[in-house]
Amino acid sequence: MAQTTQDRRFPKGALYGAGALIGLSLLITGFARVSGLGTSQTPDANIVQSRELRFEDRPDGGVSIYEGRTDRIVDVLVPGTNGFVRGVMRAFARERRREDVGPQPPFLLARWSDGRLSIEDVATHEHIELEAFGQTNFAAFARLLNDRSASR
Repeated sequence: MAQTTQDRRFPKGALYGAGALIGLSLLITGFARVSGLGTSQTPDANIVQSRELRFEDRPDGGVSIYEGRTDRIVDVLVPGTNGFVRGVMRAFARERRREDVGPQPPFLLARWSDGRLSIEDVATHEHIELEAFGQTNFAAFARLLNDRSASR
């Protein structure tokens, strides 16, 4: 004799177990959120050096870097060099196109009191912490804080 589907019931123990698991997950997540457990936080720091920079593509494939306030040329990245700087700036340019922002607003390159270096697009508020990409890539931007940048 075949058993009908009405005779088969879902086990109550499994339902209670699933409910307890969901409740425990929500409780642990809430506790972690409130207490900050499992998160990393950057300590408060102040900007100790900064510079507004504007980047402009050149017809020869290079990139001219201008000081944001004076439009004085800071550096020229010759074609085929400075791949990390170019990559970061392409990411910012992509976000600017998405938000219909032109190339005119400068970027803020900042050194912080705790040694970090960051660049922020003041127009879109996108922000990149540069030390996360290693010392060589960090140095590629750090040199732009100085009045005289590295060789072209």
